[in-house]
Amino acid sequence: MLKVVIADDEARVCQLILMLADWDGLGMEVAGVASNGLEALELVERLRPDILITDIRMPGCHGLELIERAKDKFPQLEIIIISGYAHFEFAQTAIKHGVGDYLIKPIKREELMATLEKLGQRCRQRNQSATEMEQLRRSNQETENLLRLRLPLDILNQRLESTAEGALWETYRFRPESGLYQPALLKIDVPSGCFSTATMAVIQEKTTTIFQRELRGVCGETLMAFQAGWGCCLLGFAAGEQNAVRKHLRSCLNQLLAQRSMFGAVEFSLALGPAVSRIGDLPASARTARQVAANRLTEGTGRLLEGIPKPTGWDRSRALEQYRRKIERGMEGLDGQLLDEAVEELVQAGQAVPHMQGWELSELIISAGRLFLLRPEIENRERLKQEFEAACDCCGRGTELVQCLVRLQREQLEAAGQRRHNDAIRPIRMAKQYVQEHYSQPITLESVCEVAGFSPSYFSALFKKETGEGFAKYLTHVRMERAKELLQQTNLPVSEICVQVGYSDLKHFTQNFKKETNLNPGQYRKLYG
Repeated sequence: MLKVVIADDEARVCQLILMLADWDGLGMEVAGVASNGLEALELVERLRPDILITDIRMPGCHGLELIERAKDKFPQLEIIIISGYAHFEFAQTAIKHGVGDYLIKPIKREELMATLEKLGQRCRQRNQSATEMEQLRRSNQETENLLRLRLPLDILNQRLESTAEGALWETYRFRPESGLYQPALLKIDVPSGCFSTATMAVIQEKTTTIFQRELRGVCGETLMAFQAGWGCCLLGFAAGEQNAVRKHLRSCLNQLLAQRSMFGAVEFSLALGPAVSRIGDLPASARTARQVAANRLTEGTGRLLEGIPKPTGWDRSRALEQYRRKIERGMEGLDGQLLDEAVEELVQAGQAVPHMQGWELSELIISAGRLFLLRPEIENRERLKQEFEAACDCCGRGTELVQCLVRLQREQLEAAGQRRHNDAIRPIRMAKQYVQEHYSQPITLESVCEVAGFSPSYFSALFKKETGEGFAKYLTHVRMERAKELLQQTNLPVSEICVQVGYSDLKHFTQNFKKETNLNPGQYRKLYG
């Protein structure tokens, strides 16, 4: 029997949990009940339960502190948190600490039983020492589940090849039945980098649970898989159940919207493709659903989106050509204002089109980004293209989509400016290195310009601009610094030092040295040698 500890400062909630669950049927026993966090932590340490059910807010020891301390001592402990809608911000933190699932007050028997059964299965799989036969069976089952979940993803990604019954079974372990099939695409919009893999896993698991529970009575087949912010649910149902399915799908979306504050900055939208009778028509239906999902950019998130996309007929080539010309001037002149104006004018051109569709806006911005990345100044184009399009796919609003393009332009403008600056100062670095290596030899401006590859007049102006001093002054400074070292560290005569630092005239050397240090070489050696 698996051991369970219940912790809640309301005795009636503890009593309700005790009464709702069929503990014997679950193969579990309630080993202890606590009325506060400290008492719960003591029970966990003493009884070492498999599952802890706890309120998120309790006196004595806050629910978050209890979870953190319990998981620190017993990492394998499965935890279910109880949360009200007003406490979602605490639940978000709890999920990050490794909570396995959550229940929302008032607690419902069906959800409690399903959650306990799921976590109980996890515990048993972890605790039992499986035999080789059990391991093989589990492996085969997992493989079959993975094969089945490939089907909705291949439909989403237009990779469905043969739709013959034998091929579907061999590739996906899927047998088609009579009736209708429909793809429902859940778009999960999250700011890039905001959610951890663990948080996304909880969202996906909760979503799958909601969809499977809601659609169980009307759909004979419900397969749901996730990929990069998309949840693709493949539905199979009788021809007369289409309206009922739509009603249950709306309920699924409403439940997710009600719980989204649990996760933080996340938006949900649900797009439906047309119902079809042939498996082979599903990729086209999913393509339609994906276009329809883009309308959240103009209509807003949190909606059930459906229908056949109707293009406005707007030819965006002229607007993109104007954008191209403006970014060309902006990049050549490293003018960030011009680049921002190019985006603004592009968006204004799109907004002037009556009834602009969200998918048309998305295609406009992505096309502009691809056009921008063709600029010769841009490096690593393919990687930047993938990153840009992935960031666009995470946007739930048109303004966010536009900002992706603005951000791309600004980042690449800065990179191009830095490369151009590096190219400009490269001959200066070469000249300085040449002086450091040849200061003891006769050096002229012309000889250095041969190394740098510039004319004397241009090089002189460039050198002064980048270093703040003329080339002759820099050469003298390098020679005087070396002379100081020789005067301090050696007993060489001043005349020998004069030659070693590139001077043939002792008087000229002495004049320059005194001008640099306000001392002649002999005085400098007495003071610092």
